[in-house]
Amino acid sequence: MPVRRVAVTGLGVLASCGIGTEAFWNGLCGPAPVGERRVLDFDPTPHFDNPKEVRRADRCTQFAIAASDMALSHAGNLIADPLRRGVLIGTGIGGIETLEAQIKVMVEKGERRVSPFLVPMMMPNAAPAAVSMRHCFQGPAENTCTACAAGTHAIANAARMIAYDRCDVVLAGGSEAPFVRTAIAGFTNMTALSSSGVSRPFDADRDGFVMGEGAGVLVLEEWNMAVQRGATILAEVLGGASTADAHHITAPSPGGVGAIACMELALEEAGISPEAVTHINAHGTSTPLNDMAEAEAVNKLFGSSGPLMTSTKGITGHALGAAGALEAVAVVLAMQKGLVPPTAGFATPDPEMPEINLVTGEPAAWSPGPALSNSFGFGGHNGSLVLGPA
Repeated sequence: MPVRRVAVTGLGVLASCGIGTEAFWNGLCGPAPVGERRVLDFDPTPHFDNPKEVRRADRCTQFAIAASDMALSHAGNLIADPLRRGVLIGTGIGGIETLEAQIKVMVEKGERRVSPFLVPMMMPNAAPAAVSMRHCFQGPAENTCTACAAGTHAIANAARMIAYDRCDVVLAGGSEAPFVRTAIAGFTNMTALSSSGVSRPFDADRDGFVMGEGAGVLVLEEWNMAVQRGATILAEVLGGASTADAHHITAPSPGGVGAIACMELALEEAGISPEAVTHINAHGTSTPLNDMAEAEAVNKLFGSSGPLMTSTKGITGHALGAAGALEAVAVVLAMQKGLVPPTAGFATPDPEMPEINLVTGEPAAWSPGPALSNSFGFGGHNGSLVLGPA
């Protein structure tokens, strides 16, 4: 990244495998669950001033606020001017829970009974708006809505705001709460979801993704400011990239050519060669076409004995627009722990898939170095983020 270095000084996370960084990490290294990956036992009330505010926030926004609170608490006392504090939070489908509920109200009770809070609750930018108001972040407060690449794009774009001297601090990540009947039916009928309810990234028997939900938020901070205030620097954002396959609304481009271009551009921005990359947190959704395309891309760029690679979606499921943010948190935690979590659900190698250096079974010991986090979404949206150890 040019001009200014970007430090990661705080993490906040909610996922089906755990709320908070330690629970989340322990879940990533634990046994693979079966079925939907919902965030259980989540209580939003500590993150709001009163019950009325909770009722007027969609679950997607509640997740984002909670993850932001955790991340800010982790980062400690920030000193930036409010006008130089930003919020970039991505989502794939935003407040769809509110939308479905209010459509049902309209059908059953009529248009006049639709809530006047429908629009501010369902809009994709509700989460960054609510976070900015809660913490008085008066710089850019924006939403990235690029399907499953949204969280990754949000973090990369937030880092550029710091690198190019627009902001000194940015809360960046993604949030998603997609568990409504309409969304589940849509994904089911397009045969994107696993019929077995098991997430098997890169496995020969993979048959679709398992739905997940949650939020991940990182505190990004200008490096020298973080040092001066005595912050604990967890990692560094080295670069990122975004490309479009320009091929198909759901299928990846053949041979993973869009993914290759995205990873190459991210490494170029980071100023490192493919040989310097030591770990990849894969998009790895457990769908036949996407896993094959990503494996082809990684094999072509890094070779068969390339970086340690894992897909944490075997544990978290696919949290759509929040996925890249959850996985960025996982990469930073992997650096802290000196371990790469295994690809849960993997059992049978696919004989037709190019060879990749996939971590399976148990966490792998790792001397932290530059790492890639990949996200490839519907619409052909590709995102890659390069993170380095502090």
